[in-house]
Amino acid sequence: MAENTGISTNELEARLQKAENIRARDGVVWKDKFDRSHTILQARDLSDGAEVKLAGRVTALRWLGKLMFGRIYDIDAEIQFSMSREELGEDQYKFMKANVDLGDFIGITGQIYHTTAGELTVKVSSYEILSKALRPLPEKYHGLTDMETRYRQRYLDIISNEETRRTMKMRFQMIRLIRDYLNNNGFVEVETPIMQNVASGASARPFITHHNALNADFYLRIAPELFLKETIAAGFDRVYELGKNFRNEGMDAMHLQEFTMLEWYAAYWDYKKNIDFSWKLVQKILMDLRGTLQIEYQGTKLDFSKYEEIDYIETMNKLLGVDILEFTDTDALRKQLVEQGMFPESELEDLKSVPAIVDYVFKHKVRENIINPAVVYNYPAYMIPLARRNDKDSRRIDVFQLIACGAELLKAYSELVDPIVQRAAFEEQARNKEAGDEEAVALDEDFLLAMEHGMPPISGLGLGIDRFFSIVSNQPTLRDVILFPIMK
Repeated sequence: MAENTGISTNELEARLQKAENIRARDGVVWKDKFDRSHTILQARDLSDGAEVKLAGRVTALRWLGKLMFGRIYDIDAEIQFSMSREELGEDQYKFMKANVDLGDFIGITGQIYHTTAGELTVKVSSYEILSKALRPLPEKYHGLTDMETRYRQRYLDIISNEETRRTMKMRFQMIRLIRDYLNNNGFVEVETPIMQNVASGASARPFITHHNALNADFYLRIAPELFLKETIAAGFDRVYELGKNFRNEGMDAMHLQEFTMLEWYAAYWDYKKNIDFSWKLVQKILMDLRGTLQIEYQGTKLDFSKYEEIDYIETMNKLLGVDILEFTDTDALRKQLVEQGMFPESELEDLKSVPAIVDYVFKHKVRENIINPAVVYNYPAYMIPLARRNDKDSRRIDVFQLIACGAELLKAYSELVDPIVQRAAFEEQARNKEAGDEEAVALDEDFLLAMEHGMPPISGLGLGIDRFFSIVSNQPTLRDVILFPIMK
């Protein structure tokens, strides 16, 4: 049984009776407001003698005859308070003792002082019961450990675990940093549709939903890329969106079906400009949140003061002993990998296109061995149909990925703005989809129409917030950095 559900019928009935006692005295159990003079964190900076009105959840109560000590909590801080029967009066003191439990919300008015033990404390002159908790906090309040409860009832995890509080607050601080960085560099935050009539912008299997009013199926977006490029075509110089994407794929420590993605696009940039700009952002985030570029992730030391450069095509050619730019036959490639003893046939049989197989090989034989930050560049054109072909060799694309700890942290490229080449790339993807590749990028006629009206040179970038932050905050899974992860 999950730790927080083990409440007895007697305990629930007792708390319900206490709620009725509060209603009989105050008229209302769950109050509508309380006018605080300070937050708990602000109060902790005040000098002795300062008058305060504070509110929070009760997390400790200790009754010592005519004197009691307790603690109230909010997301940023806790503070001790004391009450004496002599100062409150007999009735108020007894009512508090009889009707307030751990987990209740109270408001207190009093004066800041330090106890003889040096503990910052509020000497309470009056109190108000603001909200009655009908269920108790977990028994193991200081360190809730039941993983099912931690993920399903994240609010209990946050109340109980300082590390979870720190992680979640750091996540939101990182998002503010990202927005500030982009806003201060001329980017505009925009919004694009989540329900789309074409599943495009990335290689992924989509979620399908039905629009009753239109009697049509739509897809939850796998990426905002195409709409953001259309925004650039409209004349916006630099845009970004920070929102949810949905991909109906496998779930593991570094993949979730619903995830937060940052994408930005800048007119007149190429991918090399994006390398410099994004690397500065990565380093700024680490310095602001961790205070160092040398961090540890799950026992592995990472150095973000520099990055290695890895040529994708050169590395894969060396691994496979052939030129991957010449790959066209899916069955022949699969047979070659099996004959080389690289993978068993059963592991490759669901991969229905050359791009899918090459990507699989890279992820399992190259990427997973990259530990310290590396910029991987120079990809085959068939890998990313939306990326700009290299001017000197159209079989290659101007792309880079930042990889660390075997995970892709961000991907960027010079965008393809040639509508003729783009249509041909979409048609090749359509052939891959017909061959059984469910993750092939879908052809979007509306996007092609926008391209035909003209687009400037563009470079765009995608950064998976959850995955990147799991490394920044040293958390083992994406579920540990999301407030409310999906549970079965």
